[in-house]
Amino acid sequence: MFNVAVIGAGMMGSLHAGHYDALPDSRVAAVLDVRPDAARALAEVYSATAYGDIEEMLADGSIDIVSITTPTPYHKECVLKAAAAGKHVFCEKPIATTLEDGLEMTEACRRAGVVFMVGHVLRYFPEYASAKRLIEDGAVGKVGMVRTSRGGSFPQSAGDWYADKVKSGGVTMDTLIHDFDWLRWSLGEVVRVYGKGLLERAAEHKDYALITLRFASGAVAHVEGTWMRPDGFKTSLEIAGSKGLIAFNNEDSAPIKLAFAGSDGAGVEAVPQSPLSAEDDPYRLELADFLTAIKSGGESPISGADAVEALKISLAALESITTGQPVEIRR
Repeated sequence: MFNVAVIGAGMMGSLHAGHYDALPDSRVAAVLDVRPDAARALAEVYSATAYGDIEEMLADGSIDIVSITTPTPYHKECVLKAAAAGKHVFCEKPIATTLEDGLEMTEACRRAGVVFMVGHVLRYFPEYASAKRLIEDGAVGKVGMVRTSRGGSFPQSAGDWYADKVKSGGVTMDTLIHDFDWLRWSLGEVVRVYGKGLLERAAEHKDYALITLRFASGAVAHVEGTWMRPDGFKTSLEIAGSKGLIAFNNEDSAPIKLAFAGSDGAGVEAVPQSPLSAEDDPYRLELADFLTAIKSGGESPISGADAVEALKISLAALESITTGQPVEIRR
């Protein structure tokens, strides 16, 4: 049984705690938050210990895992201290706001010999997992073009930290990094980025970005993100290849569709999806995989290196939005 300390008692911290409590191999043993009332309230739900100081919490030798759900600017400090204490680390995305910090965090966990996983949970959503399998199976042939869209209204948070674009990176870093990671996982490395958006404009509690990615394979992706949609959170995905099209929109009743080239509509079929149960929740699945990696001594399913590559794309997109020029991603 793994004892888990959750750092950050907000929405994501509560989500993590609930899934750890439901999984058979873990229990919530500690909750840390700079807000004492929030830490106590969440800790009481799981008969855990509430902390206000990270060093005091990490001194508890019974804690095996630290799950970090703080605002992004605090990820680095928490990861470095948890790794130094020999704790396995799960960190919400994005890994950091700078490439240097992300690399330092990844290296610290490697040196400490702890499993480090970053929460790029889109890989666990069934429609996106199915789309990747269809790509790998050659269902649409060679992929040439992808369109993704994601977003809703401006996110609410303690201290309104999302409004500080230096801290959050806006919609491009905080939200579109989901798509950047999934696209790289599914299509390979990105070599060129071009972006337009509202980052440098006076748009209080609003943000929008449209990013174009060129992959080493030659494929092109158009990635749209918004914090300006008042009618709810929406996502969509289109993958066009030499043989057909994969399409998904979260407002459709059929979760994902596959259309074959030259079919004139007759070759469109829905890809079956089972209704999600509590066990199929993407956040639960990613944490279960994290625990499996710890138990087996295997590799992290989504490594620090993966998270750094997604961060590179986000940073290149932000640079392009700022300069108006395309940005090459060098390795």
